[in-house]
Amino acid sequence: MATTFKNFLSNDLANTRTLLHEAIPVTGTICSGTYSDNNIKAYGHGMFQSVYDYPYLSSSANQIFDVTYGWASTSGLSASANSQNTKKINIYNQMAQTLVGYDTTGSIKRFTDSSGTDITDAIFINFSRLLTKDEIKKGSFTLTALTGGTVAAPTDTITITDTSGASGYRVDSPAGEYGYLWDASSTELGILYYQAGIAILSGGAVFDSEYGGLGGATTSNDTGSFTLLATGSEIGAVADGLRNRLTNVSFNNTTELNSTIYFCRINHSDFNYSSNPTYLSGSKLRVKTMAADAPVSYITTVGMYSADNELLAVAKLSEPLRKSSDTELTLRVRLDY
Repeated sequence: MATTFKNFLSNDLANTRTLLHEAIPVTGTICSGTYSDNNIKAYGHGMFQSVYDYPYLSSSANQIFDVTYGWASTSGLSASANSQNTKKINIYNQMAQTLVGYDTTGSIKRFTDSSGTDITDAIFINFSRLLTKDEIKKGSFTLTALTGGTVAAPTDTITITDTSGASGYRVDSPAGEYGYLWDASSTELGILYYQAGIAILSGGAVFDSEYGGLGGATTSNDTGSFTLLATGSEIGAVADGLRNRLTNVSFNNTTELNSTIYFCRINHSDFNYSSNPTYLSGSKLRVKTMAADAPVSYITTVGMYSADNELLAVAKLSEPLRKSSDTELTLRVRLDY
């Protein structure tokens, strides 16, 4: 336990922020086929599916992402006769109020593209916090999927990225920053929310019109039209269709590491003695052979104390540092949180 202390001054502290990134690949075989769909968990409510990296009953399984689908009540796809119409509206509203928020009248805003056009139906891919950490790194997201034809014999492949995310992201979402998703021909196809870890694909824009159908099977019984699948089938069928056509999803996650750096400045007259009982032998300093010799100490540990002298943290040096009255030292201690 220390018997002498030295207070930190305001210029002895500095705060830093470090961003750590990790590459995350999710292959299509995980989404469909590898485990005969035993890693795909469906729920009785039928409102979304969860994808795991191993069969979900395994104790070592980790959730990768959830996938669901919904549309706005104003969408042309919405009709009381369509499958799960109310649930699909509720899904859209729930995601919109979380990611977009409310307007001045108290109404839930709709998802909009960069030109302000409403996205009235959307596939939602909600990545687990295990993968995204603090956020998805801007400009690193890529999704590749099969489009057109059947899953067994697709007629095209589409690659969707957030190419402008690093510099063109937006900040007006209650859930944090977001950017837009584009294909190789600069057609806008969705939105990516970086801190929330949620990718939104405009269902009709991705899998109808230019790109063809979205099938729900791994063989050849595709519906041929995303609109027919979305309106005539439950959310689980849309999720099956997306999973079976995904070939790759990759991005870099981000871990934000905040640090406080303490500069422990030791003047020439500081800490030249040790409070260790073994420092003395017969009331004499062990490190002195003659009375005229200057005292010497060896620093091995830095203790961080509270205002009432309670030990809060300990930093160990890699090797003892010799300290005498003719030397001054500055030890840099970093606390991460």
